[in-house]
Amino acid sequence: MKTVARYVAGLLLLLLLAVGGLLVWGWTPDLPLDELKAQWAKPPSQFIDVQGMSVHLRDEGPRDDPTPLLLLHGTSASLHTWDGWAAALAGKHRVIRIDLPGFGLTGPFPDGNYRMAHYAGFLNALLDKLQVQQVALAGNSLGGQIAWETALAYPQRVSRLILVDSAGFPLQSTSVPIGFRLARIPALAPLIGKILPRQMIESSVRNVYGNPQLVTPQLVDRYYQLTLREGNREALVQRFSQHDDPALNQARVSQISIPTLIIWGGQDGLIPPQHAVQFNAAIKGSQVVMFEQLGHVPQEENAPATASAVAKFLAE
Repeated sequence: MKTVARYVAGLLLLLLLAVGGLLVWGWTPDLPLDELKAQWAKPPSQFIDVQGMSVHLRDEGPRDDPTPLLLLHGTSASLHTWDGWAAALAGKHRVIRIDLPGFGLTGPFPDGNYRMAHYAGFLNALLDKLQVQQVALAGNSLGGQIAWETALAYPQRVSRLILVDSAGFPLQSTSVPIGFRLARIPALAPLIGKILPRQMIESSVRNVYGNPQLVTPQLVDRYYQLTLREGNREALVQRFSQHDDPALNQARVSQISIPTLIIWGGQDGLIPPQHAVQFNAAIKGSQVVMFEQLGHVPQEENAPATASAVAKFLAE
């Protein structure tokens, strides 16, 4: 028994040393919000108060556009993922993009609720604040699910839908970024809010690109620094812990009847291309544009090509 006790004690000591070493190696404090704003909220950025949050947004293009294009990013991203689309489309369309609650400079929901219905209610309140009656709504990954959930909850506010590698159906991932894998482990929750090695962010971003060679140090810096906004790391853990049952979504998605464009990256390992087939089958009259060489964030990896497909769709 004494030998077993010494063995267990030794293992516990090694575990404590390992955790201690991890904390020393990866300990990363939050970055001051003013510092982040100076870097990532340059014009035309603005902040508006919605539901107790100071929401970071950019609103560009002609003000007389009756149906603006509203862009929603995915998990751990920001409105900057749409830079290329805004540049390509704002000449003819009013383009609004935001940092969703829990991400970017907007920061966490005050009540810690990251379920889809809560996000849809937030978007409804945002449009009221902007005095915009109806939008063409586009979203990537998490933002895609928020987009179609909003179209179902508030159909009068969405005229067209653009789903970019959208979440919503049971995942059949072939590759998941390490940051997402760790955030889904409840036992690691206390550590996730304290450590963030830059190498982990770089690995995660490269994982979602079809061509990882396109991932620059500047791109990694953006993802890394905005993740360090106070509250964002804890919000990520909370969001992954608040599951809606995706098995129920096939019937719900089939209720969507507005014109829908489905854009997908053929090299997406996180939400593979068969999900595009599922959305296409569920949404009557929808159309799919597949970009075979792109990954999970095709709007960022090849903005000109993907924005061209959107411009064509909006012109129809």
